[in-house]
Amino acid sequence: MALLRSLLHLLWMGVTVVPYTLAILLCRVLGAPKTVLYPIARAWLALSIRAAHWFMGIRPRIQGMENLPTDQRQGVVLLCKHQSAYETFLMPAIMPRQLAYVFKKELLRIPFFGWSIGSLDMIHIDRNDGMRAFQKLVQQGQRLLDQGTWIIMFPEGTRIPRGQKGDYKSGGTRLAIRTGVPVVPIAVTSARVWPPKAFVKRPGVVDVSIGRPIPSQGRRPDELMQEVEHWIEAEMRRLDPDAYPPQSPEQAEAAAAHP
Repeated sequence: MALLRSLLHLLWMGVTVVPYTLAILLCRVLGAPKTVLYPIARAWLALSIRAAHWFMGIRPRIQGMENLPTDQRQGVVLLCKHQSAYETFLMPAIMPRQLAYVFKKELLRIPFFGWSIGSLDMIHIDRNDGMRAFQKLVQQGQRLLDQGTWIIMFPEGTRIPRGQKGDYKSGGTRLAIRTGVPVVPIAVTSARVWPPKAFVKRPGVVDVSIGRPIPSQGRRPDELMQEVEHWIEAEMRRLDPDAYPPQSPEQAEAAAAHP
């Protein structure tokens, strides 16, 4: 049954992405501003989240929305745990502001999906460009933040299996420090029902916990990212304790020192 439900959801997404992409491309050809294109993409992402509930019994449970800034002039860099494709659909659907993902340019080659995100006002980079890629990130990130868009990044860089921790890279905190905006850590337990790169998904709840903004002024990128990492990983243990082995007294003490 889980296989059939997963197949139906995949087919549904493959069919529905076509008209939404064509709508985005048509608006682009007609010269519509990118601010018009984003709501079209967001509508499909929100519909995909609802379809995951309809077809596969997967639903989100969100806490911490009150931690997000309400000042329309306040930009933030969202730093999110990455376990599956689910959160890439979910974040634009639940956030009160327009989001810009930072993603590798290879995604632009995916038919329809890649064409859609390539038409939106987001940041695609070549990871092999090193410092030039970061300068592009800062330049475009500052422009987007100035116009009220929030930047979202996955600091581990790739999807991480349930109960594991990736290498947290400091690109997101470097961007926040250079642009003077706070970072917001986000924990997501999507791998509990939607394992990375798995075709068959299981019904259940995806817990999402949004932390309080952490100021970036006067901070070092590695030290700030370490604080983000400690918060996310501690929150992951709280939200999904069955996925992690018990902590030693030394580990528990270290975690308590970085709330």
